[in-house]
Amino acid sequence: MLTSLRPAPLAALLFCAAPALAATPPELTYTVTIDPAKSTDEFQVTLQLPKKLKKDQAIYQFASTAPGTYQVMDMGRFVRKFEALDAKGKPVDSKQLSPNQWQLSQPDKVREIRYTIAETWDTPVQEHRIYRMCGSSLEADHALLNGQTILGYPQGMQSAPLRLKINYPSGWQAGSALTPDAQGYYHAKNYDHAVDSPILLGRLTQATTKLGDAEVALYCYSKTDQIKAEPLLGAMQKMLGAAQSFLVQLPVKRYAFLYHFEDQSQGAWEHSYSSEYTLKEQPLTPEYAQSITDMAAHEFFHIVTPLNIHSEIIEQFNFVQPTGSQHLWLYEGTTEWAAHMMQLRGGLISLDDYLNTLRDKVAYDHLRADTTYSLKKLGLNSFTDEGQEQYGNIYQRGAMTAALLDLRLLELSGGKRGLREVLLELAKQYGPSKPISEQNFFDDFTKATYPEIRDFFRRYVENAEPLPLKEYYGKVGIRYEPVYRTGRKLGSLGTNGYAPLAGGGIAFAQVSPALQACGIGVGDQLVSYNGAAVKAETFRQTLVAMQSGKPGEEVELTISRDGKEKKIRCRTVERDETKRYYFALDPQATPQQLALRQAWQKNL
Repeated sequence: MLTSLRPAPLAALLFCAAPALAATPPELTYTVTIDPAKSTDEFQVTLQLPKKLKKDQAIYQFASTAPGTYQVMDMGRFVRKFEALDAKGKPVDSKQLSPNQWQLSQPDKVREIRYTIAETWDTPVQEHRIYRMCGSSLEADHALLNGQTILGYPQGMQSAPLRLKINYPSGWQAGSALTPDAQGYYHAKNYDHAVDSPILLGRLTQATTKLGDAEVALYCYSKTDQIKAEPLLGAMQKMLGAAQSFLVQLPVKRYAFLYHFEDQSQGAWEHSYSSEYTLKEQPLTPEYAQSITDMAAHEFFHIVTPLNIHSEIIEQFNFVQPTGSQHLWLYEGTTEWAAHMMQLRGGLISLDDYLNTLRDKVAYDHLRADTTYSLKKLGLNSFTDEGQEQYGNIYQRGAMTAALLDLRLLELSGGKRGLREVLLELAKQYGPSKPISEQNFFDDFTKATYPEIRDFFRRYVENAEPLPLKEYYGKVGIRYEPVYRTGRKLGSLGTNGYAPLAGGGIAFAQVSPALQACGIGVGDQLVSYNGAAVKAETFRQTLVAMQSGKPGEEVELTISRDGKEKKIRCRTVERDETKRYYFALDPQATPQQLALRQAWQKNL
């Protein structure tokens, strides 16, 4: 990720007697026209070249992917019309060489490139559908632009400075980490910087706040105005304060949150100076606000990794043939750890809530991922279909690995220096423009900390040894058990399997003997339990209720079979209560363990 462009202090300009400043390189000038009255599917893009292209710049390149997405995009798939023009506006022959490349027959004659490119949200593709938060959208009252979804560049000019002007309907607002000049142009240091700076436009609400000397802006599009910027930012204020305390001083002067609320949730995408969210529009209840805040805490922490701590692979991203980084665990896993830890230390969540988060992450690692697939391998394969199958675990096992690294550092330092402190040191040592070594970072991290840490990386990042959860959390007087028997007796309906239905319902994929005896079979849809409707979004709570009754209790299930509903009464069977992936405070913790726990729960 790249730094924003900030002018030098006036004093520096006045009192630096020095050689003449080098001439500023001419900018590539892009113009993007948005006209929903004519089309809500396509953007019109024009590139004016500041000088003649050379022979080795005869390829016009569109992005195959973008940093932080870890997915195939092949933006050339969305180009509908491509043409190159000379100084008199006459066509210069061009032809498509590959999904993302157009060859210019006479590059030295080309002065302008024009093309139409479709939005990604509503354009059907056969494979590799683009995540919404990483794509582009155009509707009658708004648009979402990510740089790689609309802009290409002549080969060899990825590092050239550029400016971008967007022609959009009057009455629309624009939100971005970039700020336009007096003529309405956004300026970017290079193509990477433009990709790093998404823009949300349309019928937006806006709110701002200050964190120290940094400005935080929030821009919000909500389809039916259920969510407004001001209350949303207010709900996030405590998290932002906790982030400031965790980081001591924000490493940016301005940060922008871009929120798009409409018909579905797909997630968020981090950038150096902004983050972007595509979420389902619904009332901003305290529960929904907390869910948004958790997500924002993760994305906001990316101002440390990868903005200030990143390898050469991120520093100069390969948009043509992307390469995975073995340090994906650092960019995403460590960030996910920090997002929850800074809320714990800031008093936003309780220790019990934090331990429940740990339980959920361990459960994901064991129940939904391949525990033999190392974090290093996941990072290197992140752009492949194989890596994508395991990708979600970078936020789960990756975060747990960072949590254990924090505990190990605290132990080795006698409670004086954890992962937070080391990250802040590394951010100062490297920063936005000095990358870490992709190959040697484990060794460099070890040199900056303790010799024992190299073995930690070897075992739990480079390889996939089982995480020593019981041993490490025991250091701070927290008990961990993979299976914990409470001694209580509960009533349940046995072990059943469930499958989601296309319409949003839930069907039985496996039926326990207890339910078979009541006449329930595989394929029956579960409509309600004890009178409460069964919905996909609340099914987890339903499962808990079905497993936590009184032994021998009579319960009522409504099922649907062949389009007909039927009420069935069953009795629960007795079972021993067990808890999986159990974290709890150890009442017999030693004074040494309690002292280390106290250090673990605060910013040192």
